[in-house]
Amino acid sequence: MNIMRILVVTGSSGGHIFPALGFLDTLKDTHEETEALLVLSRRSIANQIRTSAYKINYISVSSIKLSLDFKNVIAILGLFKGCIESIFILLAFKPDIVVGFGSLVSVPLIMFAWALGIKNLIHEQNVVPGKANRFLAGFTDRVAVSFIETKDYFADCQRKIVFTGSPMRRGLTRIDKNKALDFFGFNDNKFTLLVMGGSQGSHRINTAFLRAISSMEDKTKVQVIHLAGEKDYDFLKQSYKDLKVNIKLFGFLEAMQYAYSASDLVLARAGATTITEIIFFGLPAVIIPYPYAYKHQLGNAKVLAEKGSAAIVQDEALDTNILNKILEDVINNPHKVKAMRSACEGFSRVDANNAFMNNALSLYNG
Repeated sequence: MNIMRILVVTGSSGGHIFPALGFLDTLKDTHEETEALLVLSRRSIANQIRTSAYKINYISVSSIKLSLDFKNVIAILGLFKGCIESIFILLAFKPDIVVGFGSLVSVPLIMFAWALGIKNLIHEQNVVPGKANRFLAGFTDRVAVSFIETKDYFADCQRKIVFTGSPMRRGLTRIDKNKALDFFGFNDNKFTLLVMGGSQGSHRINTAFLRAISSMEDKTKVQVIHLAGEKDYDFLKQSYKDLKVNIKLFGFLEAMQYAYSASDLVLARAGATTITEIIFFGLPAVIIPYPYAYKHQLGNAKVLAEKGSAAIVQDEALDTNILNKILEDVINNPHKVKAMRSACEGFSRVDANNAFMNNALSLYNG
């Protein structure tokens, strides 16, 4: 019996890697006989994430800008090297299907797969597609999207578009709230805030939240789960010492199901994976789109804001006391939290892991 081989390539951030792992986890659970290879950029954050269950190859691709500085020349040379590495990986692994989860690292593998006649599928996590996936749409058999609104951005290849949602990591399931609170040693009569800035943290959010919580009139009402990232962990640990607030600080947290299940409100960036998980757990949110991926993150944030389940704060507004005002208003008005949580029920939900996997496997079976 022939063993199906699937090559999965994804970008360096958690927003790309987590959906790829969600797909691989589902594939492993349901099709044990399948052989999978995960291809990552050498700049990947995968060393922070559970990837030991999968065979991994790395290629030398980093972002390229429209400039002639030395770093960009190195990046261009790295892309050529990555193209050569991609060819060798394809010839050595001989995949039946290639699945790309966006970013520049996906480009050579998807294009060479297309040239060699290998069936391939790409996944777009954001509402507004990235440049890599817009380019690759012409070279792929199918484009899976996380949000229905994304279809409008692929006008030239509508027949390829399938709405699957975004695959989520194994273990991200709803947990009884009291059990989740116990995990952090929290009380069930306090307002629980989850603060995070993406897989690598956000210094802007970290410092803005520190100011906001420090100036809060009644700190006894709140308890906080703060995912700071590794760079700000020591700074925040020292800064929180004098605050009389129960704060659980993490550089990175693998067991996110407990954090989401324990929380009453999320303060976060608007990465596609974060938005998908907020929707899944049905949580009210204060969203601060990352300014250097503004078009993508604002588009993601609007999905929540237009339903009434989130407030959007511009990154530049963090220099004011607006964050403090918003948090105070939400914490002191339970009916607002209830209304925002109710708004979360209006989202279309799909079994994204199985929907995406079935679309990938249909290329092999078809």
